[in-house]
Amino acid sequence: MLTLEEARDQLLALAPVMEAEDVLTEAALGRVLAADLSAIRTQPPADLSAMDGYAIAGDGPWRMVGESRAGAPFVGTLEPGQAARISTGAHMPDGSDRVLIQENAVIADAQISTDEMPPPRRHVRMRGFDFAQGDTVMPAGTRLGAAQIALSMSAGHGSVPVKRRPKVAILDSGDELVRDPALCGPEQIPASNGAMIAAMIAPLVGPSERLGPVGDDLGALAAALEKAEGSDILITSGGASVGDHDLIQQALRDWGADLAFWKVAIKPGKPLMVAKRGELVVLGLPGNPVSSFVTGFLFALPLIRAALGMRSVVPAAQMLCLEEALPATGPRREFLRGVSDGTHVRRAASQDSSALMALAAANCLIDRPAGSAEVKAGAFVPVYNLENG
Repeated sequence: MLTLEEARDQLLALAPVMEAEDVLTEAALGRVLAADLSAIRTQPPADLSAMDGYAIAGDGPWRMVGESRAGAPFVGTLEPGQAARISTGAHMPDGSDRVLIQENAVIADAQISTDEMPPPRRHVRMRGFDFAQGDTVMPAGTRLGAAQIALSMSAGHGSVPVKRRPKVAILDSGDELVRDPALCGPEQIPASNGAMIAAMIAPLVGPSERLGPVGDDLGALAAALEKAEGSDILITSGGASVGDHDLIQQALRDWGADLAFWKVAIKPGKPLMVAKRGELVVLGLPGNPVSSFVTGFLFALPLIRAALGMRSVVPAAQMLCLEEALPATGPRREFLRGVSDGTHVRRAASQDSSALMALAAANCLIDRPAGSAEVKAGAFVPVYNLENG
């Protein structure tokens, strides 16, 4: 069996490459830059006041001769001994190089004086201190959040080049699955995996195409796979193992897909499968919901990030202190569902691969190497934050 890193490296090498498209900056939340973004304007565009007060020229006392407001600069040049009322964000008048904040100003007999002379450039945001025209403000592969959208607009971009979101189809299979939980009989279970994976990847790709649930029938699976034509990535859940009713591999071969690998030495998630059909990448996740979630986090999200050209593709672990001892592990690397407060971590109540209550209560995965000895409480272990997935 492949190790996690071996399997993920092989998967990422198959990742489709998304082309670039321009979108309105205000509509680019969550999108990934397709190219370096350079400023087409300078910020600030002029020397600006950082405080409310008085722009002053020379030594005091000063005589006020006008005002500079944001959007309405002072017209003219301040001579030594002159001052202009100024507000935060307003242009510094020519001839002034500092701001006397209003708390330190003494006004008497139409003159302004102070006992606390500010040094040169005090309370002044100098032209271009944030960035200058031509500067690279963000590299390609940056995912745009609220701050990045503000920066893009401040740099002069009403639209930005981003990677097209991959088209993802999701197929969950099994005779026992029912799409509508309200119509679930005693011999059936709700098809939660497809909805779970769709929700997990939605921040990166938007809505996915749901192709399931589909029963354990080669004809039904073939019809569902045909609907995945035109997708960049197909994620399946269930049916990838070796049971009599696990038909996904056969259905994919009949569809013309080539199996890249099957089985990874991790727990949960051993029966992970990867295949390719033309440019379409198939990622087959296990059917147990916790296994599907964990492998989605460890493989589906990195695959999509790689397709988008993101700078950080695989999740990064942080070292946290154990609140309890952990037992020795077997021959597979284990990912325990955990609960963390950001400093300490403990196991979730259940580690069964079907336990959704424990999964929903968890906010992290504890990474346990294969064949490792018992770890005592107080030791530090690598932990993956699920909330930053």
